[in-house]
Amino acid sequence: MSRSTLEKLQQRFDPQAAQGMDDVFQFHFSDAGSHYLVVQDGSLAVHEGEHDDPSVTLSMSSDTLKGVMTGEISGMSAFMTGKLKATGNVMLATKLSSLFPNR
Repeated sequence: MSRSTLEKLQQRFDPQAAQGMDDVFQFHFSDAGSHYLVVQDGSLAVHEGEHDDPSVTLSMSSDTLKGVMTGEISGMSAFMTGKLKATGNVMLATKLSSLFPNR
């Protein structure tokens, strides 16, 4: 994941939407390695690598993430067409749009 993508995620993060959460979103990018987001009671931490026990794991290309985050691609559409694969608490993935609103 590029530095600019990480910075955009941090800028778009909505702490209000993350109140009471304690979850780890693991991302495996086909073109940019692995990163994970720790969302804990209104805070966000971004790390490179793999988490030992993520809440949900999402596999995709970095372009797919950009498309989902900008609203060009719906997360459901990406999932149904195989551009996005999810394991673990898949319903948690639906919270990404509220955690990172497109402002």
